[in-house]
Amino acid sequence: MKKIRNKKIKTKNRDDDRLTIFEIEQGDKELTTHSGLALIGALLTNTKIKTRLNNTMSAEQKKPHISNGSVGIAYIGLLCQGKSDFDHIEPFREDNFFAISLNIKETPSSPTLRQRLDMVAKDKQWNNILLEESAGLIKKTNAPLTPVYLGLENRTYLPLDIDVSPFDNSNTKKEGVSRTYKGTDGYAPIFAYLAKEGYCVNTELRQGSEHCQKNTSEFVAESIRYARKITQLPLLLRMDSGNDSASNIEICLNDDTKADFIIKRNLRKETPEGWLLLAKNNKDIYCQEREGKKVYYGSMMKYKKELKREIRVVYKITERTFGKDGQIFLVPQVEAETYWTSLPDPPHVIERLYHEHGTSEQFHSELKTDLDLERLPSGKFDTNNLILHFGVVAYNLLRMIGQSTTRMQHVPLRKQAERRRIRTVIQNLITLASRLVSHARKKKLRFGKHSPWFETFNLKSESSFPSLT
Repeated sequence: MKKIRNKKIKTKNRDDDRLTIFEIEQGDKELTTHSGLALIGALLTNTKIKTRLNNTMSAEQKKPHISNGSVGIAYIGLLCQGKSDFDHIEPFREDNFFAISLNIKETPSSPTLRQRLDMVAKDKQWNNILLEESAGLIKKTNAPLTPVYLGLENRTYLPLDIDVSPFDNSNTKKEGVSRTYKGTDGYAPIFAYLAKEGYCVNTELRQGSEHCQKNTSEFVAESIRYARKITQLPLLLRMDSGNDSASNIEICLNDDTKADFIIKRNLRKETPEGWLLLAKNNKDIYCQEREGKKVYYGSMMKYKKELKREIRVVYKITERTFGKDGQIFLVPQVEAETYWTSLPDPPHVIERLYHEHGTSEQFHSELKTDLDLERLPSGKFDTNNLILHFGVVAYNLLRMIGQSTTRMQHVPLRKQAERRRIRTVIQNLITLASRLVSHARKKKLRFGKHSPWFETFNLKSESSFPSLT
């Protein structure tokens, strides 16, 4: 043992009020605080990310010391710890375990990482590679995909939720930052999530002031194609009223990108009172949730002139004559929710399915906060777009690890969960301390005697990642 400084820490003993003195020393053993990167590295061996990135070496690169694949894999390893800033790579340059776990020869420096991403971001070739390999990994590892079941015949659909989420980048001069609909300066990227687990299959960075429907039809078609790389189950596209466009419905009706859909309608010039009158005249389903509140459910076929055909519209009309506190309204308050849909199910089922679309807000939150991606690290728009695609790969890797633990019994958490939050996976499985042991040409991770997540880590590596054992 080698002392690095003559320093002592004093703490009070609870039993007899005596002071316990800790001497601070530095040893010569290789310890790591991020053992979970071994799981990430094992998952990445099922992809061709490193090979495909290496194949994109341009003439101007002139055989760099650190390959494109090593740069890309190193940044994924960084993101999987919830670190996105380029400077965060510096502590890992001398960390043997970081390179060994991710199967890279050398870890790039912060300037190398920044310059390389700036160089390759312009042609967007890496973006497609990352999305394709991410989708292929979900399929290859048979990651759990939980569908929704409808009707007495138990029809099965995998939800595909597409939505925009503003990224707050206030007080910065980054390229593309502008006023978002949330009233802050930043970006407005769009995401596509598959199944109840919320695997991200597609993303695109957009300027903050860009309308949510701009180029969205192409994004929808692309997202359906990526989802088809993962599953052949019927898809159920869900979008909010900002994407009430005939072009989105047309994509879903197209034979090449066919999918069922629930899209909330934008009432535009229609009034809630007009829908209330229609509901009363049609004698639709009526229920009184409480005194002073009436709810009407119904559906009808509505001609869509852009598509030259009729599309089913489901509606829920709420009429309130007084509030919960008994306050009587001089004029009844009327709310109207209407949806375009291709499903034949009852109106209340359509409404419930659409409201489940709100879960995608949690997925946005995990990308923005748990992976530290809200304030993107580069000043260049194309580079930030590439970083967002790297974030999708890291997000899906952590999601796969987290979802596999929900089926395990040896998890030191009392509360059972249908979905593990990304932060939970990082805190409990990725940032897990161990000692790196090299013996007889083998590498071992030796965990502490009281490591509560060791059993889970061990079972996971044996069952899902045989390359670790």
